[in-house]
Amino acid sequence: MSKTPLQFRHNGRDVAIFVDGGTNLLVALRELIGDMTPKFGCGQGGCGTCSVLIDGELHLSCLTLAETVAGRSVETLDGLKQGPNLHPLQRAFADNFAAQCGYCTPGMLMAAKALLDRNPSPSRADVIEAISGNICRCTGYEPIINAILAAAGGRASA
Repeated sequence: MSKTPLQFRHNGRDVAIFVDGGTNLLVALRELIGDMTPKFGCGQGGCGTCSVLIDGELHLSCLTLAETVAGRSVETLDGLKQGPNLHPLQRAFADNFAAQCGYCTPGMLMAAKALLDRNPSPSRADVIEAISGNICRCTGYEPIINAILAAAGGRASA
C-alpha cells in the first residue's frame, strides 16, 4: 500500500508526514508526530478524550481521517501551554481539582478552549453544552464546570 504525503500545522508549527490510507488523525498525531496528549479512549467517537481543534473547531481525532487536515491547523492539548507556563484553562483545572483520574482531561480542556475562543463569557448552561460530548469516568463534572467558569472569569478580568 502506498503512503500519502500530508502537510499541516500542528500546534503552530508546520509538519510533514506520510500516512496510510484510512489512518485516523489520532494515530497520526500519536504514532507519527509523537504528540501523546490526545488520548485513545473508546475509538468510536463516544468519549471525547481524543478531541482536538482543527482550524479552531472541535473534532474527534479518532473519527477524523488524517488526510482531511492537509493544509489546515491542528491544535492539541500540548499546544495550549507556552513553554513552562500553563494556559489559564490548565491552571483553572489544577486550582479547582478538575483533573481527577485524567482520562477526560485532554478532551475537556480542548472543548473548553473551543468554547472560550468563541464565547469568552459563557453561562453555566453554555459550559455544560460545550463539554456534553466528553465522558468523565470519575463523575467529576462539577469541578470541571467550575474550572471552566473560573478560567472565563479570569479572562474577562484580564
